[in-house]
Amino acid sequence: MNVLVTGGAGFIGSHLVDRLVELGHDVRVFDNLEPQVHTDGMPDYLNKNVEFVKGDICSKEDIKKALQDIEIVFHQASAVGVGQSMYQIEKYVDINTMGTAKLLDIIVNGNFNIKKLIVASSMSIYGEGVYECANCGVVYPALRAEKQLKSKIWEMKCSKCNTSTRPLHTSEEKPLKPTSIYAITKKDQEEMCLSVGNAYGIPTVALRYFNVYGPRQSLNNPYTGVCAIFSSRIKNNNPPVIFEDGLQTRDFVNVKDIVQANILAMEKKEADYNVFNVGSGKPVSILDIANVLAKLYGRTIEPQIINKYRPGDIRHCFADISKIRKLGFQPSVDFEEGMKELVVWGEQVAAKDMTDKAHEELEEKGLVKG
Repeated sequence: MNVLVTGGAGFIGSHLVDRLVELGHDVRVFDNLEPQVHTDGMPDYLNKNVEFVKGDICSKEDIKKALQDIEIVFHQASAVGVGQSMYQIEKYVDINTMGTAKLLDIIVNGNFNIKKLIVASSMSIYGEGVYECANCGVVYPALRAEKQLKSKIWEMKCSKCNTSTRPLHTSEEKPLKPTSIYAITKKDQEEMCLSVGNAYGIPTVALRYFNVYGPRQSLNNPYTGVCAIFSSRIKNNNPPVIFEDGLQTRDFVNVKDIVQANILAMEKKEADYNVFNVGSGKPVSILDIANVLAKLYGRTIEPQIINKYRPGDIRHCFADISKIRKLGFQPSVDFEEGMKELVVWGEQVAAKDMTDKAHEELEEKGLVKG
């Protein structure tokens, strides 16, 4: 098959490209080599057996060139960064929402024969995860109140009776309550792709990635995933900076399993017109991530727990993956082994720690409180 991967030079996209080449597909990579991610230009890890088209997802002419003779589209291209999205609003909406709109507009109005579209969505569109209250049962609470956060009471309270709750696995059925511009634009991407796919009979699949980690994730981009940010800090002998108390949890999924999910979405007809969580199904605290990475890098660095908060941050969210398991998905990378692999790779690459600069920008914009 002739396959296009938008954002195919990036962290996730490049791993997906490698697998598609292994499977014998003819692959075209479409990427703008965003300097914030690709500080040295074209990455040396990009598969040599692909056609590379440098272009902008916001340019209709570039998109038209990239789509020529393509049968399957993996739409991975996005501006990534929850905090940054809150003060670079126009940029994130232009790239993620409008870029996807242009891609879809060209697909339906051009002379193309797209047989399948797989779009990278995000767990961020859920907002808070799912919780259980002893009095009210399963609840979907809104963000924690400012008064609560100022009091440094970090755990979720029931939105109905204000008693303590416990987090549960989040399924695809949870109502969507995105709490950042980034999350809103990912929701836009997912819903636009599914809407257009349904209207025009183009089988479309949305994969809601949880917190992805693994080799090739930029250690120079302070707006990327927490594993990469902490790795950059530790490599530069700086303590990882942790908001709240560090006990907030996320679902960390290895990039190899993200690739597995994408291939299943492409190959399985049962996936068509559906959304799927892609995670490990296991919660891990942010503090644990920092401690594991410091240990694996062999550094005696204590994380800096600052007991401050960022408006819009959620407390707990981890995936219910029972739906995608029915396609044959099975998390294949153990967390400890995956983190070791990340560190082995991280020791071989440069890491410019820009975390302090990013933190200063957030504080200047009033996005760090407490």
